Amino acid sequence: MFKKIAFIAVASGFSAFGASWTGQIADSACGMSHAKMLAEHKDLKTDRDCTLACIKAGSKFVFVSDGKVFNIANQKLAGLTANAGETVELTGTMKGDTITVSKIVKK
Repeated sequence: MFKKIAFIAVASGFSAFGASWTGQIADSACGMSHAKMLAEHKDLKTDRDCTLACIKAGSKFVFVSDGKVFNIANQKLAGLTANAGETVELTGTMKGDTITVSKIVKK
């Protein structure tokens, strides 16, 4: 019985360890696609321009990977602004649909 409980405790704790995903740092207003916003605002030329404009307007950073949009818990992390709109490898921990980012590497 103890072994079964210990296994369940260890298995459920795996999400607390760091994992890595490849995707794009985006914003909560645009999510998976900046196309609509880029079409409406001709002064915005790239996904990066769009992401930074949306963040400045009050949106939150999000991470888009494998067709899903994930919230980012630590919005003040410097690497988010530096890599806004870029494809990155993000390392962190996920709880539900929210990632706490520990490392960002541009791809």
